Amino acid sequence: MRAKMRLMGFRGAAVKPLNEEAAAELGAELLGEAIVFGVGGLCLYLEYARQAGQARRREEEQAATLRDLRDRLQRLQDELDALAGRR
Repeated sequence: MRAKMRLMGFRGAAVKPLNEEAAAELGAELLGEAIVFGVGGLCLYLEYARQAGQARRREEEQAATLRDLRDRLQRLQDELDALAGRR
């Protein structure tokens, strides 16, 4: 209860002790909210990691395609130079 009062902005307020039933209910509510928050945070992290992985794979594919095109262009340039040298 003290933690809840601090979160709401009450600093020096005196808090009466809770009975056992109210304390258990408040603890269960706090635990439930913590679990929901934790699962939500985990989902956000996993989605971020998935998106980052996809972006990295896409960049690697683009880099490989660019290297392949450069190699093809170099081979064509070499063939053109060889044909021009024969004439």
